[in-house]
Amino acid sequence: MKKTIVFFDIDGTLLNEEKIIPDSTKKAVRLLQEKGIHTVIATGRVPKMCYWIQKELNIDSYVSMNGQYVVFEGKEIYSNPINSEIVQSLTSVTTSNGHALAYCSHHDFKVSKRNHPYIETSFDSLMMPYPEVDEEFYKNRAIYQGHLYCGRKDKQMYVDQFPDLSFIKWHDYAYDILPKGASKAVGIHKLLEVLDINIENSFAFGDGLNDLEMLTSIGTGIAMGNAVPEAKAAADIITTSSSNDGILNGLIQVGLLEKSKITASIIPA
Repeated sequence: MKKTIVFFDIDGTLLNEEKIIPDSTKKAVRLLQEKGIHTVIATGRVPKMCYWIQKELNIDSYVSMNGQYVVFEGKEIYSNPINSEIVQSLTSVTTSNGHALAYCSHHDFKVSKRNHPYIETSFDSLMMPYPEVDEEFYKNRAIYQGHLYCGRKDKQMYVDQFPDLSFIKWHDYAYDILPKGASKAVGIHKLLEVLDINIENSFAFGDGLNDLEMLTSIGTGIAMGNAVPEAKAAADIITTSSSNDGILNGLIQVGLLEKSKITASIIPA
């Protein structure tokens, strides 16, 4: 059997709008694993934010922080930290402007300000508590990704001032900060090289703006029914929503799972 691999985004993909993993998704992932198919998380999240998901799905491989830090079966295989001088400069500018940052290391993250309204509303959307604060977290450690918390009209100022960085929206007031050219696709291709898996035997599920490169550069890109229009346009296939058995239905649609072999109660009529 050819080596096959499937990558899963988290928010809006593995997790539904209630931020839980549907039973049909748990079953689908388990069936893939029983068939010997590699299952990998591909997320913008820091690894610390994924541990409970990894445990529930028995997945110990991930492309985290939008491709910046990649682990396969517990072993680091790729990392790409942001230049420390750029992080220092970005910190100074955001402080002057009254905006805020999150600093993401290889396993943890901290934010730069307490009680910042944009941080609060952004994490409310994830149904997560306000993060721990450490305004000097970026010092003396590698930072792989940042989050910029600012108003929508202010983003362009940072784009203009920091041409070596990309700012990718994940909330109305929050943007992932990455080195220019970084994406989930970069981390995924590093993993495919290590595992010697042909691109045509790779699949990916996603729903957001940070999934576009992944969906277009993978063997088969699958957009969730709840995906943003840009993700649907980038994908090869569109499945149902994350709350309507989207993972399971997508895997059946691409032929990785067989509907006839899955308990009827799992699949809607």
